[in-house]
Amino acid sequence: MRVLVTGSAGFIGYHTTRRLLDRGDSVVGVDNLNPYYDPRLKQARLAQLRAAGGERFGFHEINIADKAAMEAVFAGDRFDRVIHLAAQAGVRYSLENPLSYVESNITGFTHLLECCRYGAVPHLTYASTSSVYGANTKLPFSEAEGVDHPLQFYAATKRANELMAHSYSHLFRLPTTGLRFFTVYGPFGRPDMALFLFTKAILAGEPIRLFNNGNHMRDFTYVADVVEAVVRASDAIAAPDPNWDASNPDPAASNAPFRIFNVGNNSPVQLVDYVDALEEALGRKAIREYLPLQPGDVPDTHADVSRLTRMLGDWERTPVKVGVARFAAWYRSYFGV
Repeated sequence: MRVLVTGSAGFIGYHTTRRLLDRGDSVVGVDNLNPYYDPRLKQARLAQLRAAGGERFGFHEINIADKAAMEAVFAGDRFDRVIHLAAQAGVRYSLENPLSYVESNITGFTHLLECCRYGAVPHLTYASTSSVYGANTKLPFSEAEGVDHPLQFYAATKRANELMAHSYSHLFRLPTTGLRFFTVYGPFGRPDMALFLFTKAILAGEPIRLFNNGNHMRDFTYVADVVEAVVRASDAIAAPDPNWDASNPDPAASNAPFRIFNVGNNSPVQLVDYVDALEEALGRKAIREYLPLQPGDVPDTHADVSRLTRMLGDWERTPVKVGVARFAAWYRSYFGV
């Protein structure tokens, strides 16, 4: 197939693009290479994609909020699938610069929906986040529950994406699948994420900060398992649910070609145990600094993935110890530590 992947130089975007290229698809990547974190890491990912894909990988350095640039990409090509992974990410940064989230996650997503509509794209798969569960405390988090109480603006924009996608699925019969990712980690991960920060600090002999006194429970999900879900979901075009009941509506399905899945490990781990696994992988002890809960943080996450596996099949998930060890090995290799 010919697939457009937005955010292809990002963490999940890189791994997804690599997987598609490895199985023989052609991929057109879109990314603005913004300096939210060191663009050299993004360039390194792109270099690997170009080496792996050769002529089957094309790339456009554009901002999805640039309507004309996005229209030009679609005008010059026809796509069998669109996988939308570009976004302004990060919970903390949304407290400082909410307008960047409006530009990328609202305006940019609107442009993408319009391009898919007029480009007659057979299926749009897009990234949402476990953060949409916000103030919900009933675990595991299920797609059947309402998600109307986000705790940060980032989560609010991602919830808006889900609602926007449904409107296009309903009005224009554009098949859409939203994927709520749960704490993704792995090689080539983002430098602002906990595992990257912890590894860097431990190897430098500096303290690591454990918020909520290290009592967070997180459904840490290895990136290869996330990519498996993304590719399976993209391949299986969303269709209307014949059993959907408007008098008792399922929030993650519809009588339109629309659906939402959790993508998690379904096996939450306490943050201090995550650090234990990293210490073991690095062969060094961390200097732990215990701090209170940060504003906007959700204390615990746990993904109910029964809907995903029922509709797309199951596969063996990567245990946290294995995934953390793979990240540590990549980090040492990449940075020559």
